[in-house]
Amino acid sequence: MPQPFQHDVLIIGSGAAGLTAALTLPAHLRVAVLSKGSLSSGSTLYAQGGIAAVLEQTDSISDHISDTLKAGGGLCHEDAVRFTVEHSREAIEWLIEQGVEFTRSEDDGEHYHLTQEGGHSRRRIIHAADATGQAVSNALCDRVKERPNVEIFEHRVAVDLITHRKLSLPGNRCVGAYVLNRQTNHVETFGARFVILATGGASKAYLYTTNPDGASGDGIAMAWRAGCRVANMEFNQFHPTCLYHPQAKSFLITEAVRGEGGLLKLPDGTRFMDRFDKRGELAPRDVVARAIDHEIKRLGVDHVYLDISHKPAEFIRGHFPTIYEKCLELGIDITRQPIPVVPAAHYTCGGVIIDRRAHSDINQLYVVGEASFTGLHGANRMASNSLLECFVYGRAAANDIAKRAPDIPEAPLAPDWDESQVRDSDEDVVISHNWDELRRFMWDYVGIVRTTKRLQRAKHRVDLLHQEIAEFYSNYRVSNDLLELRNLVTVADLMICSALQRRESRGLHYTLDFPGLLNEARDTILTPTSWMRRTT
Repeated sequence: MPQPFQHDVLIIGSGAAGLTAALTLPAHLRVAVLSKGSLSSGSTLYAQGGIAAVLEQTDSISDHISDTLKAGGGLCHEDAVRFTVEHSREAIEWLIEQGVEFTRSEDDGEHYHLTQEGGHSRRRIIHAADATGQAVSNALCDRVKERPNVEIFEHRVAVDLITHRKLSLPGNRCVGAYVLNRQTNHVETFGARFVILATGGASKAYLYTTNPDGASGDGIAMAWRAGCRVANMEFNQFHPTCLYHPQAKSFLITEAVRGEGGLLKLPDGTRFMDRFDKRGELAPRDVVARAIDHEIKRLGVDHVYLDISHKPAEFIRGHFPTIYEKCLELGIDITRQPIPVVPAAHYTCGGVIIDRRAHSDINQLYVVGEASFTGLHGANRMASNSLLECFVYGRAAANDIAKRAPDIPEAPLAPDWDESQVRDSDEDVVISHNWDELRRFMWDYVGIVRTTKRLQRAKHRVDLLHQEIAEFYSNYRVSNDLLELRNLVTVADLMICSALQRRESRGLHYTLDFPGLLNEARDTILTPTSWMRRTT
């Protein structure tokens, strides 16, 4: 069997949040970074728009906070919003120090160009053309490879967390994880004094998503199974504008296109957003996504159009080179033609409950990025606040670990993963069938517009999938597809149950049965102990 690995800090996930934590940790700590694929794989690479931050004198922290609170539908935690926004400038300065090359202003070439996106009252989105995620990912990957204290483990997918409870030891501590090596197909044991989950969200639970690689809810599901609370899992953000083309099912059209004047149009060329919101194309994402969904269903069409062709061709190619080239490959010249777009699952606003140091409910277990619930996003994430959250909380987790490290003992050795009672699967069709069923009923029943009956149908189906997958997991060797499916079914169940509990329409959760708002805004908090009592 593979020998166990021992580190001071185990970081599961190699996106913006995980790599930020790795680079902020002190050099004397031994750090392991796990990545499902190559180091740069994950959702960060595909982020186009940019990072929201207060960088100009014409902007203010109070304005950024106010905009975020408005977009969040009354559910943002103001202390978390303030904490994040107040650390926005230092996060950007840190990224520049790491080598991220943001786009400069065309006027003087010294200041950075800022764009505006939905929900923002100011231009405050710093970006690297329309490939900000790629610029961030490349820079952070380059820096982390230079760190002698950081060991990178690619092609690894976590199976489950190792806790004192799992080892029948007293206390409430996380001490590592069991991890599948996708190249050897064996499970390895990683012990650590601290564990950071930076695994991203769960939008892969839906049939159409902007996240092609990860986003299978791994960290949320593992933390839940280990005993952590989760919150607001019913709030799943659908990005309004994903390219509609059979050869580009997950290609995002950044919100910055609308921020720079792009107009949403029906097939006959008429605009429609003004009928839904006075802010038009710059309304928050939930409003725009529902409007597009409404028009698609009303007209019985497959998509609407996003048109920026009225802008000069040089301006379009300069601001959106990635989008221009991708669309041109598919026969769409966006300097002359509108872009066919549809909404797609994009961001999980809920997650594992943490505090401002990124602590979870389990000692020495931290959660950062999209897998976490900080209270920043409320009922609807405002554009470009998500990457900012990754940097602010990734740094907060690392700084807290640095302070606490001298007092935390080595993790106890965990037993090796036992494969003696399982066999190779000869029924992988079960995995593919269940995967397809899950993503389809989540799209149909737990999508942009919901009803109680649809949610109940989804709950019935997810319960059946739970049973089938539990049996499969118990009898066969684990695989990447099985682990992702197991996690997605767990997280889909959390989404459905959270949605059934919210008897109102707020932010990203819109139900025809309860279209109004309740007087008091409350988070939906689920706890594993009460869940077990209710489901057994």
